[in-house]
Amino acid sequence: MTGIPGRMAVTQDAASLPIPSAVELPAPDDELASAAVAQLGWPGVALPPMTLLGRRVSLVAELLPDAHAERICLGQAPVTDRATVSTWVWPEFAGQVPAAAVRIVGVLAVSRHWRTGLAALAPFARYGDTAMVVPSSVVLTHDYLANCLPRARNYGVAVVSADPDNGVELDLPGRNDKVTAGIDAVSRWVNEVAYERVLSA
Repeated sequence: MTGIPGRMAVTQDAASLPIPSAVELPAPDDELASAAVAQLGWPGVALPPMTLLGRRVSLVAELLPDAHAERICLGQAPVTDRATVSTWVWPEFAGQVPAAAVRIVGVLAVSRHWRTGLAALAPFARYGDTAMVVPSSVVLTHDYLANCLPRARNYGVAVVSADPDNGVELDLPGRNDKVTAGIDAVSRWVNEVAYERVLSA
């Protein structure tokens, strides 16, 4: 007997479970991302999906009011030029660059297949919390039980399934004991992109 948290136990052998012929997401990506944020209990808001580092993801961010107010006073708008932002972590610029005005709470990937979702999150997993949203139609398949959940657990990625009738459910919580990479040129640039999106939202 195999169980998924929040779902009834599966009594069939996982290998005998059906594979869906057509896998579709039950709602637009941005709606599913927002619902997943609520299910995960993450603070902040899910920003509209965007392509970052070649992956389509939704950043979940919250505005830091004090830093934002300081940047307004100093006329420091978001800077999204990656080459420029990459210099901000150089030692000689310490204390001279704009403060981060948002906090990236996590990164979400909404995908029709868990492998695509996991691949989309790979560049971001070292920086903090990550989660993928997949259609509920794949939840009781052998591939999902035998491959998706163990791999997601190994990388600390939360898994949320989306059902057209019942909304979203948390199938696997993320691991919160990950050692993160800290602030580097990539994370600082992603932060600026998120800041720009928060201001334009």
